[in-house]
Amino acid sequence: MTTASSSEPGRTDRVTDYTERFAAFLDAEVAPLEDELAAQDVGTAFNPRLDDAGRMHAAVWEARREVQRRSAAAGLYNPHIAASVGGGGFSRTEMQHVEEFVYRRSGLGLGLAALGWTEGANPAIEHCSDTARKEWLEPLMAGEITAAFANTEIHVGTDVLAMETTARRDGGDWILDGTKAWITNAHFADVVQVVAVTEPGAGTRSLSMFLVDATSPGFTRGRDIPTMLNDGLTGELHLDGVRVPPENVVGEVGDGFALAMAWINWRRLCRGGMCAGWGTWLLERALDRAQHRTSGGAPIAELQAVQHMLADMDADVYAARAASLQAQAELEALPGGPFGMPLHPDAPRLMSLVKVINDEAFFRVADRAVQVHGGTGLRLGSPEEKLFRLARNLRIPAGTVEIQRNAIARGLLRGRR
Repeated sequence: MTTASSSEPGRTDRVTDYTERFAAFLDAEVAPLEDELAAQDVGTAFNPRLDDAGRMHAAVWEARREVQRRSAAAGLYNPHIAASVGGGGFSRTEMQHVEEFVYRRSGLGLGLAALGWTEGANPAIEHCSDTARKEWLEPLMAGEITAAFANTEIHVGTDVLAMETTARRDGGDWILDGTKAWITNAHFADVVQVVAVTEPGAGTRSLSMFLVDATSPGFTRGRDIPTMLNDGLTGELHLDGVRVPPENVVGEVGDGFALAMAWINWRRLCRGGMCAGWGTWLLERALDRAQHRTSGGAPIAELQAVQHMLADMDADVYAARAASLQAQAELEALPGGPFGMPLHPDAPRLMSLVKVINDEAFFRVADRAVQVHGGTGLRLGSPEEKLFRLARNLRIPAGTVEIQRNAIARGLLRGRR
């Protein structure tokens, strides 16, 4: 049932059902796993101990994987995937409510792994062949394997069409050569969505997307790339004559740019629920801190300077959340929706608005959260310190905030023409 149960876009009965089941899953399945992980003294899901190679401790990774498998078995892992391939078929406005609930209730715990993220299925991979669906998509959705999206290169970030990784035909197969960098889940992925040049000089039709088996000859995992997130998940991938069968082409040859943008735009739109959920969690923690921390014999919540910080946090969360719901409702009304191929010309502006508004609002929220907590907010590994670093990180991946402003301006000027 998808009937809306309030005036908010996407607040449907099935969202209510999902969040109730997710809350029960956190208590029954995730909490015991978090206790087991804590007993091992290897860090937490978002503050893991790293191994000698700088990668996420194996015990933390396996705890995340166990949550993914259990979540898939409980029917909670893939609400964002199309019903036609076995997912929940939730709309983007529905997913904002789901993501907001998951991030607020999970905080920085293992519960975040229970909702398919960059390691799971995504809108781009839905375009795979029937053969690849059986081999890769269905195991991904079952939580049996994990994926990585390999688009960025060491000298190529936002300028996707400048990438140097190539794919050439060899009979019916494709041979891939190149190096990808800044890849999340590079160290652990079982299958990698690799974007490569198949027709140089063809503009947006010059790229194609391939599903690459991480056990293929010529495929190697490169160095760890430590970032400010310090999560032990980011690294390089090398492809040296990697052979890929034709059924592992995603979509059609030449669809790579559109498919890469579908993946990137999905991550941009996820900012709405993620930042609203985490932002609300930080605000709740700041309120608690302000009411219980005393200075001069009175709670610091009585100080106007602290009250203004709390008010500004609330204003940022409220405004960004409302903008995200409105933009995604408008996207859903466009022909083809947010991930259409081709994408409706009004869509890029709306998606960029979601990203830039949330990236910048959440950074301000995280900054004020640290300030309200004072010295305790500066402790390495505290939720405030971790989310402050994460908030700063958000302004770069999936297109910098400056690139988003370019897209917004192009959309405005195109509308006037």
